[in-house]
Amino acid sequence: MKVLSVTSECAPLVKTGGLADVAGALPGALAPLGVEMRTLLPGYPKVMAGVGKAKPVWEDADLFGGPARVLAAKAHGLDLLVLDAAHLYDRPGGPYTDTAGADWPDNPERFAALSWVAAEIAGGALSKWRPDILHAHDWQAGLAPWYLRERHGGAGVGSVLTVHNIAFQGKAEVARLPDLRLTPEGMTQDGFEFWGMISALKAGLMAADRITTVSPTYADELLTPEFGMGMEGVLRARADVFSGILNGVDLEAWAPPYKTPAGKRRYKTQLRRAMGLPEADGPLCVVVSRLTYQKGLDLLLAALPRLVDEGGQLALLGSGEAGLEAAFLKAAEHPNVAVTIGYDEDLARLLIEGGDAILVPSRFEPCGLTQLYGLRFGTIPLVAHTGGLADTVIDASPAGLRSGAATGLQVHPVTADALSRAFDKLAALYRQPDLWLRMQKNAMRASVGWDDSAAEYKALYDGLNAS
Repeated sequence: MKVLSVTSECAPLVKTGGLADVAGALPGALAPLGVEMRTLLPGYPKVMAGVGKAKPVWEDADLFGGPARVLAAKAHGLDLLVLDAAHLYDRPGGPYTDTAGADWPDNPERFAALSWVAAEIAGGALSKWRPDILHAHDWQAGLAPWYLRERHGGAGVGSVLTVHNIAFQGKAEVARLPDLRLTPEGMTQDGFEFWGMISALKAGLMAADRITTVSPTYADELLTPEFGMGMEGVLRARADVFSGILNGVDLEAWAPPYKTPAGKRRYKTQLRRAMGLPEADGPLCVVVSRLTYQKGLDLLLAALPRLVDEGGQLALLGSGEAGLEAAFLKAAEHPNVAVTIGYDEDLARLLIEGGDAILVPSRFEPCGLTQLYGLRFGTIPLVAHTGGLADTVIDASPAGLRSGAATGLQVHPVTADALSRAFDKLAALYRQPDLWLRMQKNAMRASVGWDDSAAEYKALYDGLNAS
């Protein structure tokens, strides 16, 4: 079975979040199941530098304002199709923003071009390869199923759209219809119209044969006004083709350097040294995150005094909203709080290797990966009861502790008071070494790889291929 995966980022070539990790891991996870997946992504400077030898397989003299070509390449074990369009992607900054952090004003056209090319490939544009399934990820690829249906009548190719975070919807003004190669007929409730604007995400939700998101609980949450962000009605209307499939992690890339929790001691010492933290009696809690309202980091700030009063410590690595960055730097004046603003892959890994607990107090979390890394490394997750966090962490409730199955702590409701109480419970568990060790061993045995989820994707593809 041939599948074209369409994504705006893919690890290790380009990454801003979990989407890149999923896009980078899926091809390898599906290959043993007989799926040949090629990944189409934009030719940002980092991608062009990372692919090495590449063969042109398609070209267009005028793709949304300039010449473009598709390059076939292999890199990092991935079978890639790179959209080389310098007028759209050869820029400083990140995939979506300039060096000052502002969105590129032509983002609608940049990712419409990616979607257009995906639909062309699905429609047979490449002479030697054509997919059975087009799998689009998030709004950046949301127009691909729409273009495939409208331009090629589906071309006998099944389409899947995976929503990684519904907060990002790819909206554009109606005046851009011709620039996006869209017709006014699509500006309806049953099309891509969303509160008087074009939404690339809604286009995909309406046109895709199947819709998935990245955890079963998040799928349920998206059907409600609290979490659906205006798209809940669309998803309820398509509930018969909508499901949640958990993300996994690459077990080889995220293999702990120790076999048992006892091996963490050395890395805990290294972590304290790296972050300038003293010895302490309570748990060393770590955070690796974007500093945003969604991630609940303001709640952590409010509850932080309770953690340090219990003898605990915080080591945080992240960047994001300026107010949160400044507040955490201020909090780091306490000797048991250490903060590094920015991102460092090696330090992120050391935090997970050496921490006692990893904190993920998100207000909403489609799936989350850091709690999965925590489980893998025996770093006990303390998480909000939402989305994929609820699906992957077994709470240290009375039942969870009695059965000996607990792998972490869940916080509900997601408030500063509830988080403070969770810190009390975390510290109490930490002071019971036998119980804490059992939870660590449970965590390290938890199934966090791709096997189960890959089988679910394969079944989804099979169903489309047969219909």
